[in-house]
Amino acid sequence: MIIQRHNQTLSTPTGPMRVSVYRPVDDGAYPAIIFYSEIFQQTTPIIRSAQIMAGHGFVVLVPEIFHELNPEGTVLAYDDAGKDKGNADKFEKPLSSYDTDNQAMIDYLLTQDFCDGHIGAMGVCIGGHLAFRAALNPQIKATFCLYATDLHSNTLPADSEEDQTLARCAEIQGEVTMIFGKQDPHVSPEGRQMIYQTMTEKGVNFTWHEFNAQHAFMRDEGDRYDAALALQSYRMAVDLFHQRLR
Repeated sequence: MIIQRHNQTLSTPTGPMRVSVYRPVDDGAYPAIIFYSEIFQQTTPIIRSAQIMAGHGFVVLVPEIFHELNPEGTVLAYDDAGKDKGNADKFEKPLSSYDTDNQAMIDYLLTQDFCDGHIGAMGVCIGGHLAFRAALNPQIKATFCLYATDLHSNTLPADSEEDQTLARCAEIQGEVTMIFGKQDPHVSPEGRQMIYQTMTEKGVNFTWHEFNAQHAFMRDEGDRYDAALALQSYRMAVDLFHQRLR
């Protein structure tokens, strides 16, 4: 499908948040996907990912995940300075702020004629964690998490241990797909096992895949990109959202 894009600034309890909205040009109401980026925010690989998903008949929202900590429109470079800044932002923003960001996007979508009211979440790296976090909201019906970081380590700021994302996974009502790379140094085999076991024990409806891939294998810039696995993952994501959001 041919798509269009516009930016929208939403009000949140922690300040204005700009989101980019990708959606089909054709009139009609479509299911929506909240797409959470890496720590670098909306880079060109993230834009291309959002366009791919929107082109399959979805409204895709890409928020500036660290909007409280940076000027509007900030995009960090894939270099050491960008990585250091993004990681600093990651460890400064409390998880509860993502909850209110997520609700602001849901509220916005439910008022738009181009959205049919069915909403999912998707993300990469920390965005995989944030998509998982979004799934705690009962209005999120399907979630696709790619190499989600910090779920197993409980290292992101939370009000309590009980508010850490994985500790609350029993609240998830929709279906979740988890994707990890076996060569990912950010989520160890022991960490992946802990996530799998916790989700199983808590009765989450999920599918689990481990590929022979490194961290950020979806990012079509850099040495870790695996085009074949990226294509397979997009297909799996599209299938999940077509099945659960239509």
